[in-house]
Amino acid sequence: MSAASAPPPAGSAGLRLVGLTALVMVAFAANSVLNRMALEGGAGASSFALIRLISGAALLGLLVSLRGEARALRPTRAVWPGVATLTLYILGFSFAYRTLPAGIGALILFGGVQITMFAGAVLAREPLPPLRILGATIAFAGLAWLMGPGAERPDPLGAALMLAAALGWGLFSLIGRKRGAPLQTMSASFLWSVPLGALAFAFWPDATNLRGVILAVIAGAVTSGLGYALWYTVLPQLRAATAAVVQLTVPIIAMAGGMLFLAEPLTLRFVLSALLVLGGVALSLRAR
Repeated sequence: MSAASAPPPAGSAGLRLVGLTALVMVAFAANSVLNRMALEGGAGASSFALIRLISGAALLGLLVSLRGEARALRPTRAVWPGVATLTLYILGFSFAYRTLPAGIGALILFGGVQITMFAGAVLAREPLPPLRILGATIAFAGLAWLMGPGAERPDPLGAALMLAAALGWGLFSLIGRKRGAPLQTMSASFLWSVPLGALAFAFWPDATNLRGVILAVIAGAVTSGLGYALWYTVLPQLRAATAAVVQLTVPIIAMAGGMLFLAEPLTLRFVLSALLVLGGVALSLRAR
């Protein structure tokens, strides 16, 4: 679904679009905060991931069925690459937040996704303007510096798991872009990722509690399911560059949420790394 030819909205319609876009960005950032809140409250990573998958599959499946497109949920061969990459994202995301703060996790995820998308463009031999290469290099340097030696370095295992999640989400996005019909692709992928989530839970069983269940359902059905559905509703009304740039706010919102709800500290290393990563991504987007 492209937004490249969307005319700029005006008046009250424009304000409504701004409000809906801001709501989507808050929903995306809330996934990080909800996951951290659940794990700090005693829930397990694999149980949180499984409940999130089930809740997201139920909500997205309902939306697709109401549109009369239930046939898109069938387990065709084309679905499985999306299932594998979405599962990698969900599991890596959940397990990474056992040790990572919300803002740092979101920054690693966002930067890793952009680098994965850049690598996909290189492998596909897409034209790469010098400005885009420079931007990707700066973003990568920001992530490397964030995870380099030092007192404020994030947990290495947590960072590696979040980079695995970023690889999963980046590949899932590339697969979805080729397939089209993003809402149907997302719904089918969530649905058939549930058995893989259950298998992961069987290998790494953990306990949960009522707080963890509620937060996982919110993360799956609301901030993931409804968040993705709303995003694909507003996306056609945004210019392509605008749609990409607004996502730069997600790590910052997640950081603010972590500070507000989890009393997470704001470190100088995070601030400078965020400036490099987000600045590099913004520079890369100017080249598109």
